[in-house]
Amino acid sequence: MSRVEQNRRIDYIEFPTTNIEETKRFYSEVFEWEFTDFGPDYTSFTDGRMGGGFSVAPEVPAGGPLIVLYSTNLAEIEARVRESGGKIVKETFEFPGGRRFHFTDPSGNELAVWSEG
Repeated sequence: MSRVEQNRRIDYIEFPTTNIEETKRFYSEVFEWEFTDFGPDYTSFTDGRMGGGFSVAPEVPAGGPLIVLYSTNLAEIEARVRESGGKIVKETFEFPGGRRFHFTDPSGNELAVWSEG
């Protein structure tokens, strides 16, 4: 995608993490993200479409924007989140157009995953 096509779109997302290796393991196992390390305190990721990073922080503050991921198989991803050490913080619920659940990763970042109907 060219820079013109990126105009006014989310380009990169950064999250705090208390443990880089645990974070990489979790997102690799659940979502198959790929990582590139930039020193011991920062790793970048790509999900195949969007990029971002994780930087070491003493703690992960609560709140902030909610990042919502998409999955064609919500039940499979929920199981993978649980198996990989994530915690479901809002069970699957329906909304107009689909269903979703919220989870926290091992560092405490809250994200959601949604799917159609």
